[in-house]
Amino acid sequence: MNPKFYLLSIVFLSSFLNGCKKNTYFDEDRLIENKVDSLLTLMTLDEKIGQMSQVRHFADMDSDNDIATKLIGSVIHTQGPNPGKDALGWQNRFKTLQEKALSTRLGIPLLFGVDAVHGQNTFQGATIFPHNIGLGATQNTTLVKEVAQITALEAQATGFNWTFSPCIAVPYNEKWGRVYEAFSENTVLTSKMAKASIEGLQGNLKDSHTVMATAKHFIGDGATDFGIEGGNTSLSMKEVSEKLLPPYKAAVKAKVGAVMASFNTLTGMPMHTHKALINDTLKKSMGFDGIVITDWKGYSRFGRNEVINAGVDMVMAVDGDLDIFQNGLKNAVANDAVSIDRINDAVKRILRQKFRLGLFKNPYTKTSLISEIGSQNHRNKARQAVRESLVLLKNENATLPISQEIKKIIVVGEHANNSGLQSGGWTMAWQGTRENYKGATTILDGIKAKTNADVIYDKEAKGNYFDADIAIIVVGETPYAEMFGDITDGKGERRLTLSEKHQKYIETYTAKGVKTVVVLISGRPLVTTKQINLSDAFIAAWLPGSEGDGIAEVLFGNFDFKGKLPHSWPKSVEDFNEKYGVNFWDKSKKPLFDFGFGLTYKNN
Repeated sequence: MNPKFYLLSIVFLSSFLNGCKKNTYFDEDRLIENKVDSLLTLMTLDEKIGQMSQVRHFADMDSDNDIATKLIGSVIHTQGPNPGKDALGWQNRFKTLQEKALSTRLGIPLLFGVDAVHGQNTFQGATIFPHNIGLGATQNTTLVKEVAQITALEAQATGFNWTFSPCIAVPYNEKWGRVYEAFSENTVLTSKMAKASIEGLQGNLKDSHTVMATAKHFIGDGATDFGIEGGNTSLSMKEVSEKLLPPYKAAVKAKVGAVMASFNTLTGMPMHTHKALINDTLKKSMGFDGIVITDWKGYSRFGRNEVINAGVDMVMAVDGDLDIFQNGLKNAVANDAVSIDRINDAVKRILRQKFRLGLFKNPYTKTSLISEIGSQNHRNKARQAVRESLVLLKNENATLPISQEIKKIIVVGEHANNSGLQSGGWTMAWQGTRENYKGATTILDGIKAKTNADVIYDKEAKGNYFDADIAIIVVGETPYAEMFGDITDGKGERRLTLSEKHQKYIETYTAKGVKTVVVLISGRPLVTTKQINLSDAFIAAWLPGSEGDGIAEVLFGNFDFKGKLPHSWPKSVEDFNEKYGVNFWDKSKKPLFDFGFGLTYKNN
């Protein structure tokens, strides 16, 4: 029998039986398992290894035909050429690749993955939400679920069915360059947010507006010694179990589709090869039945076939890794270095998720979703997320909210009028952008829209505007991602304190007695004790994303502050002399503000 005809017969029969409501034996999970088992029996070793391979759509292949000839199972979009000029172009590009996959002997559809970590942040015009650290500050699981639902819809509208989010790390040190990708230093809050995000992204996986989620990075990524990306995590297994595993348990309970292995080592062993944690703990003990995927070049970087034996199911075969992986794994099976049972387990997990996503029936994205990208309803929800993420750390003499009777406002700092700077890393590009991008509003835009006062923009505090009634000074970090955000020696662009330039912005106006509101744009708490003392009001605004005008809505009192610190706030740089920073569970260090702190207009 023709394999494709046989497969179609299985799908048709399963669909028919699924429609027989009275036959409870044929529930959906059982039907999917039957389909997976039947398809697996038809597959050659090459087809199985192909399913375990993930490549970029613009690289890693000699041509699009490699999708068919090398039997690729998944495609990733990362830093590099865009798939098209607009959303339809993106969809058409992925449709072309999907057609290549469907032309193969078995016609198994592709998974398309993207790092949509705070909205569909690779697409100009998409709604960009606050990064997870800001969402953690909201403590609003309903809002986080709604944010994830919008992210999923806009990701689907640009051709994707899989996102590499959420990051559910529990950061131990603000020096880590990925603190902003995590929700909180608090294990309980992180677990709640993980559940909400996954449920929002995945919903009913078969729906056209949902995507498969990925819990990452398993495990210990945010708890490395001295906050080094990919460093060593020296926590005991008891500490790992108590503080780091609960968010993953919540993710598995929420039926997360994928888990990504971490770059770090745990007590000296690379997590990509940590069989005790990946296979024995995550898969067996916790009952995870989805896909374990490597991080970037995880196969060649961490021991090749040891990675597969540890329980990893899919490999990011990028930057020259495709042939290394496919040939290496095939030879390993031939030499009994990797068992066929391990291969079958990996492929079953991949096929299971493809069936759950409904890709065999509906392999293409609906063009009707395109009109939803960056819609007003989506931006309204993002603006709500901005408002609720803001944490008021100081408000002396009721400086805020700003009165509508005020006559002259000075706005200072390049971050005040730059949507790229206010959005952080993973925005339009891997390392973010320092330019404005399509569809976004800046903080300055919002201020101008909310007042009849004379608003003057003094970008670098060089003007003589000391007669102003109030100065709104916006300072912070420049965008970064992954290891490029690590703080290693306290020097250069990445530091635990504000740059001297930004410190002078604040000093220039406070020295002249101008009432000063400081808005801090950052991916982590910074040592700002002096600046908080100098200012009349101080706000931790995190990385708000595309809707900068949401900040002004709270400054002018249209809404009250709701945000609470998702991290303890450090008092001095000396707090970081040891392996970890200031955390709520470490009673040996007294923070300037405790986890959960946040003023409101009502309790100021």
